Formats: sequence, structure tokens, C-alpha cells
Amino acid sequence: MKAIIVCTSVSHGNTRRIAEVMGQVLDARVVDPEEVDMAELATYDLVGFGSGIFQMSFHPRLRQFVRSLPKEQRRKAFVFATSGMPEPRFRRYTRSFARLLEQKGFEVVDTFTCRGLDTWLPFKLVGGVSKGHPDATDLTAARTFAKSLRARIGATS
Repeated sequence: MKAIIVCTSVSHGNTRRIAEVMGQVLDARVVDPEEVDMAELATYDLVGFGSGIFQMSFHPRLRQFVRSLPKEQRRKAFVFATSGMPEPRFRRYTRSFARLLEQKGFEVVDTFTCRGLDTWLPFKLVGGVSKGHPDATDLTAARTFAKSLRARIGATS
């Protein structure tokens, strides 16, 4: 199975840490959106897309990258995010981002989220929320998630 992870991690490196753990398991390069050629994505069996959550949405650079992709039949994808707060039921940002990927021809097979240090205002006033995250438990969960993907996708590619 050939995999790549497209990741935007800008504040504290939370999402990049999660992406690197998943990348080790999946033997996948971890790249910024600007580092991957759009046509290159068609050569991968599995593409991961992840970022920190900003105002209850994926990072604008990652969303713009996906919007700029031509619509065509693609392979499988997964979505992951780090956030200071849990994903609210009234605004499922992983679901809306997965729909955007599906509109571009990806089959989104799974999603992963975990906590990450968030110092966005007003959290900055108290030193941030989710301090210490992602922690060892979060990294283990990311590793387990990636192993599950490898077992499911690797068997079919």
C-alpha cells in the first residue's frame, strides 16, 4: 500500500506529531499541501488529510488545497484533526471536510480526532486548554488508528 499524509500544522505542532506517528505506521510521507503535486495524489492507495481546528473548521490552507483539486475518481482517504475542545455535535467539522473530499472523488474510510494544546483567544488568557496534549495516550490512539487503516486498506490494494 502506498500512502501519503497531507498535513497543515501551524500553532504548536500538535497535528504534525499525530501525522508523524501515523506516517511511521503507514510508511507514508508527511507533507504540507504546498509540497504535493495534485496529479501525484492519484498514485497513492491512501491519502490522509489533517489539520488543527480553527474556529470549528479545518485550516484554510488545507481546505483551499482540497477545493483546488480537480474532481476525478480517486482512491481512499482518511481525515484527522487536533483540537483544544471535543468536536461538538452541532458542528461536525470532520463530517463536513469528509464531504468536501468526497466531492473531489475520494472515498473517506475513517476519521480520527484528539485533543491538542489550544491557545486561541480567549484560551490564551489562561495559558491555553488541553495542555499537555497530544499526550502519550493520544499518540498511542493515533498509532492504533493507523494500524487499523493499514490492515483494512493494505489488504485491498
